[in-house]
Parts: sequence; structure tokens; C-alpha cells
Amino acid sequence: MARKVAYLMSRFPKISETFILYEMLALKRLGLQIEVFPLIREHEAVSHPEAQAIVERMHWHPPYSRAVFAAQLYWIRRSPLAYLRAWGRAIRGNISVPAFLLRALLIVPQAALYARRMQALDIDHMHAHWATHPTLAAYVIHLLTDIPYSFTAHAHDIYAERPMLETKLRHAAFAVTISEYNRQFLQRLYGSVAADKTVVIHCGIDPDVFQSRAPAGHHDRLTLLCVGRLEAQKGHPYLIDACAKLKRTGMRFCCQLVGEGKDRHRIEARIEQLGLEADIILLGQQPRLRVHELLDQTDIVILPSVTTPNGRQEGIPVALMEALAMGKPCISTAISGIPELIEDGRTGLLVPERNAQALADAVQRLHDAPAWGQQLALAGREKVLREFNLHTTTKALYDLLKHETVPMADAGDKRLVAEEVL
Repeated sequence: MARKVAYLMSRFPKISETFILYEMLALKRLGLQIEVFPLIREHEAVSHPEAQAIVERMHWHPPYSRAVFAAQLYWIRRSPLAYLRAWGRAIRGNISVPAFLLRALLIVPQAALYARRMQALDIDHMHAHWATHPTLAAYVIHLLTDIPYSFTAHAHDIYAERPMLETKLRHAAFAVTISEYNRQFLQRLYGSVAADKTVVIHCGIDPDVFQSRAPAGHHDRLTLLCVGRLEAQKGHPYLIDACAKLKRTGMRFCCQLVGEGKDRHRIEARIEQLGLEADIILLGQQPRLRVHELLDQTDIVILPSVTTPNGRQEGIPVALMEALAMGKPCISTAISGIPELIEDGRTGLLVPERNAQALADAVQRLHDAPAWGQQLALAGREKVLREFNLHTTTKALYDLLKHETVPMADAGDKRLVAEEVL
């Protein structure tokens, strides 16, 4: 019988988290039975067609539903000490961060319901995406049911607020980080607890979907593309300022921004202030097929990621993996795990964060030397196929989910694990 794995995430379906969707689909193809337990049922104007079949059979109830209330009574009668322990640890572990404490007051009751559902489904293992709220839910369910859990740590979930993270690591069967940068970051914080439990498995893209194409050829107008949520850590204002500098040099270009977010009005205002309405186009959220088409038509992909004042930053953006897989020259910033994908001058160009002039100069270099840009893009595609390939990264995760333990490896380089289990 297929091993049953419950997937927990903050929101589903969420178009900016396609990596979770396609990871689950790939694991199903490898033979796992996946049951989906989101904390929030997301409603977005745009969604991927593949997500709809999952939505129809996923397990979700709002925190204040009758089923959630009934689950509290069930655990009070069935395992009162475990239930009270879950509440006590969740409150004590999150009390220093009010926003997380408020969320925990909703998550614990919801997790109690999910615990009952998982027992009824004979779930063998839980895997949570994001080390914050979804992993708290997995931890609570583990306390109530003894079902083992693991989680994937990405970016803001470990860089900014980290309530209970050491506890979550200590009780997890294993933890995946999407970059070596993340693994070392956690090891500096939590020492042997992190060293023993964490393994690097990059997010991956489907090379059968994102295939290399012939160069777009900018002719008399360069086409630039930025794919990412309209939020502070993506660094859009610096790209807009770079576009203003390029326009002053006389360069003809069109810069398209794909994504939606809370900073949209601020970005629109900056575009209008600089008189770039004809040069920068906001396309909003787009499904994967449309992003694929836009990549096919673009000359250069740019993601000017930054570290925000509260410590938020990127992991390794999947948008850059997709662009490189399609043979597009990429420009980004030298922060977090991005240099693990884009090696400056070899698989793309890296510039200092918050530096519009450096962004503009990098665009000019690629514009003036398109053949060199294609050499970078080809090397980038080879790196993606080798290290960020959905087929191999998911197989590494699949083997970990089967064995529920991190295989032994050189303590100095847990990156070996993802290769050894293939």
C-alpha cells in the first residue's frame, strides 16, 4: 500500500507557491499518497489548473467551525494531558511575538481537528512547508498522535521571527532547507540540533516544461522581465530606478512585472513619478503557462532582491530557475542563497543589493554583448538541470519521507545527502 503523507502549508492554492504544488504532484507520481491540509483556503483570481483537483479533495475547515469545536472535546476526553501540553507549549513558545501568539490561538484548535482526520486516514508522516505556522500545526498534531513530521524551511520563516524553531527542529524527524546558506544559518543558531536534523534539497523546476529556446533577439527594443510578488524583499523600486537610468541613456526597452502584492500602489506611483508608464508594464498574477510564454519572448530576466530592515530576504527564487532553464540571461543580487544558483560571470550576473546603477550597468553589459549573455544563460541552464531539477530534488525528498531520517553524511557538508539518496 502507498505510504500516506499529509502536506501542511499556510495557504492553498497560492499561485506564488507553485513549488509546493508541483512538488506534491511529483511525489504522487513517485508513489506517495498525498493528503493536503492547508491552514487557510486561499481564493485568488488566478490559479493553476493542476491545483483544482487538489482543492476538491483537500482537508480544510475554518478555525471556528463546528467540526473544530467537536475536535477539542474529543481530545479533552481522549488525551487530556497531551491536549493541554500542546496548548501550553504553543502559548509559551509564541508569547514573545504577539502576532504569532494570536495565530497560534487559531492553529492549535485547527490542528486538533486535523489530528483526528489524519488518524482516520492512517497518515504515516506529515511534511510542512514553512517553519512558522504550518510546522507549529505539525508539531501539535505530533504531540496528539505521535505521527512523525518534517518540514521545509525557505526564507522569511527563519530569517525574521523564529518562535519555537529550535523545539520544532528537535522534535522533527528531519528538516529540509532549500539552500546551503539556510543550513549554515540554522546551524549557527542551534548548533548540533540543526546539524543533525537538516539537509539541503533545492527547490526544483520541471525541465520538460521550461526548455531552452532560441534567444529572443531584442532588435531595437530590449525586453526585460521580472517575476515576483510586489513586496519589499523583491526590490522592485531599484529596478524601476534602473529603468529610469537606462532611459536617460537612450536605450529603448520594455520592462514587464509579473506578480501582485501589497506594494502595487507604491510601485505604480514610482513608475508615474519617473515618467515610465510607457516603458514598465504591470501584468499582475499569471499562471505558469503565461509566465512560460513571457519568458520565451524576453531578452533578460531581472530579480533585484533585497534584505528588508526586519531581516526578510529571498531563499533561492524559483523564477530565476525557470528563466535559466529556458536559456535566458539573468541578473540578481548577491544575497542569501541566490549565489548558489547564479554565479557571477558564470551562470548570470550578480550586483549589490539596493543599487539601481549597478542593475542598469548589468543590463547595459548584456545588451552590448548578447553572445556573452547567451553563454551565461547556457551555463545557467546546465546548472539548473544538474542541481535544481524537479525530478531529482523530489526523488531526494521522496527517499527521506520514506525513511524518516537523514542519512549519515560528512557533518561539514550535508549537501551530500540529497545526492546520496538518489
